[in-house]
Amino acid sequence: MLKFKEGIDIVQEIGGIKTADAALKLLKERMAPEQYQRIAVFTNADILLKIANAVVMCQPDDIFVDTGSEADKQVIREMALKKGEEEPLPMKGHTIHYDLKEEQGRITDRTYYIANDEELVSSLALRMGRKDALDTVRKFMTGIMRGKTMIIGFYSRGPAGSPVSNPAIEITSSAYVSHSAEILYRNTYKEFEKEVRNLGHLYTNIHSEGLNRPEDLPNARVLMDRAYRTTYAFNCTYAGNTLLMKKGNHRFSVDRSVYEKRGQELAEHMFITCMESKSGRVTGITGAAPSGCGKTTTAMAGDRFVGDDLAQMWIAKDGTIRSINPECGIFGIVEDVNREGDPILMRLLREPGTEVIWSNVLIDDNGVPHWTGNGEEQPTRGRNFQGPWEKGMKDAKGKEVPISHPNARCTLTSKALDNFSPAAEDPAGVETRVVTYSGRDSDTMPPVWAARNSDEGVVIGACIVSAATATEVGATGVKRAPWANAPFIPGALGDYMDAQFKFFGSDKIAPDKRPVMAGLNYFLTHEARGGTGKKLLGEKRDVKVWLSWLEKRAHGEVDAIETPIGFLPKYEELKVLFKKRINKEYPRELYDKQFSLYIENIVRRIDLQLEAYGKEQNLPAKLFDVLKRQREGLMTLKEKYGAIVTPDQLEKAAGK
Repeated sequence: MLKFKEGIDIVQEIGGIKTADAALKLLKERMAPEQYQRIAVFTNADILLKIANAVVMCQPDDIFVDTGSEADKQVIREMALKKGEEEPLPMKGHTIHYDLKEEQGRITDRTYYIANDEELVSSLALRMGRKDALDTVRKFMTGIMRGKTMIIGFYSRGPAGSPVSNPAIEITSSAYVSHSAEILYRNTYKEFEKEVRNLGHLYTNIHSEGLNRPEDLPNARVLMDRAYRTTYAFNCTYAGNTLLMKKGNHRFSVDRSVYEKRGQELAEHMFITCMESKSGRVTGITGAAPSGCGKTTTAMAGDRFVGDDLAQMWIAKDGTIRSINPECGIFGIVEDVNREGDPILMRLLREPGTEVIWSNVLIDDNGVPHWTGNGEEQPTRGRNFQGPWEKGMKDAKGKEVPISHPNARCTLTSKALDNFSPAAEDPAGVETRVVTYSGRDSDTMPPVWAARNSDEGVVIGACIVSAATATEVGATGVKRAPWANAPFIPGALGDYMDAQFKFFGSDKIAPDKRPVMAGLNYFLTHEARGGTGKKLLGEKRDVKVWLSWLEKRAHGEVDAIETPIGFLPKYEELKVLFKKRINKEYPRELYDKQFSLYIENIVRRIDLQLEAYGKEQNLPAKLFDVLKRQREGLMTLKEKYGAIVTPDQLEKAAGK
């Protein structure tokens, strides 16, 4: 069991400041008067101690307190340009940032949870004992900001006033990190202390990029102290490793939902979007997918965009599930973003009017960004994530260097989107009626299927399997990705799974407000369904239809075919939705290919899960009960109809 504030607080141990009065005295000595006055408005000891001890540990030459004013934002923008962390582009408000070519994703092999001796840590994560963590932070972070400016920002991960928002301090020497934070999170300097008092906790993030040299990268670390909700990162540049309010603090929120608010709250790696019916009915949808597997595209397919990466969920007093987005911006992968599949986002990226930080794309001789899959004519030369680039050039291993890195990103505010929903800033959150789970699955599951009950829905999330993406350094092949949240689950998987079953099975959810829980998969290929080639069996934009069917399913407006894995849509209803929602014909032949069950593939997937989860400790028995029941049902179908079972045969088997 996780115990908060157990053991030494590493930054306080190194800094040695133990009282609020001592913290203010130290800060007054180290800060310019104007900057000190910005800190002196705080009286909360936890806030003051974290900041003062970080100053003692990192030893910056200067300290800048970001209040979120436009003037302060401009100071940070100019600082990023002066330091060379960003460069201006011809389009007003656009800049380019390059990470080290060796650090284009999360350094999962150097990311650790700081744990006390008795604490369990996820079997899918790395653990570091508190003493070793103290030694590591002391060695690498003492004096790391000498010659630099420490920037301190105060943010809310979620709309201020929401019961599941999280106040967070960002302390960094990187102006690029601060610039990104100002776009992606809500600066709540004026309300920060009130939020800390009302919610009873805060997160602290301490980062310095060090000398930003490739030779320092082996000594880069991301350390997350669960007991004190404090992150430490050094010698790294990629935002997934440095902007610790994102995935670092998401991990702390997962801990809170599992160990403090079990059965009441969840912290998920999910988009939030809404579908709107012709009658004006608005239905909230959340969906989990590993990074690089279409969360942004799926979120944008909704009629009203709320968020594309993270969700804080809770059961409200009226019996509804509500969701908020901890972020207010997009840190989105741009590979394959184009006008056909992502017209709303492309307008912001290609037309003036929106502030955008580009990272790791190619910049041509005219200062225009380019990336793989943008559907436009590509230049033959420019500068990208590894330096000067020419078409056809190869790396040291003889592999052709792409025009942009697969994990190249754009950072921009959500409010600029044409389909942005004002509900994103409502502390009451979005009523959530559909919950989806998906991954890069080329050959197994159909495009959409709905669980028959909440337990089966939890199991869909537990059994995500996905092709590895470029978001993690060195990741290859196909791997399990439980709830698309596995890299961010600090504690034992059994605890997290139990929290999922308790939340979605809670009797506090009103019977008529229970969400439809479902699987999504728009990565099926032609070769997986009897054809040739790895081209998708369908298009990215089809996801709007799958979401529309789930929205209608949540309100009891469409029928379905019951199968061992859940409910499948019927052809006639999909045909109508394809025409209404995206003005596209949907042939019966395509439906049969997409929704036939390839029994052996699915059973092999189930066996993979049974074997892998069988090695875990203290897992809820419900998981194994559901998987074994599904396996038996699938084998019965195979005995009767063969290895491939069509929708017509599934209807017959269901007695319809």
